[in-house]
Amino acid sequence: MKSYKDLDIYNLAFDYAIEVHKLSLKLPKFELYEQGSQVRRSSKGIKDAIVEGYGRRAYKKDFLKFLVYAHASLLECISQLEMIGELYEIEGVVELISKYNLLGGKIFAFIQYVEKNWKT
Repeated sequence: MKSYKDLDIYNLAFDYAIEVHKLSLKLPKFELYEQGSQVRRSSKGIKDAIVEGYGRRAYKKDFLKFLVYAHASLLECISQLEMIGELYEIEGVVELISKYNLLGGKIFAFIQYVEKNWKT
């Protein structure tokens, strides 16, 4: 692994953040800076935490801490998407939630891998 861009979890998080950003722009105007901003920040926070953790990969505990932050941001993002799904009829919300659920499993599995196999 030469770069964080070699991590599947990063690439998926990046792609999904783009999808969330575009989806959030379909919200009513009054929600663009409330619910829209919150879901955008949480989705982008997933990829950012993965990158920051990778940057600290020489320190196993730091790497794990940021992977846990990424997972927590993912859960927040799912919660935000669920709220959007309940309040507004925007196409693609259910699919994004499913994608994030799968990504959550991948992040969890990567956390377990790092815990067991990462050498510092």
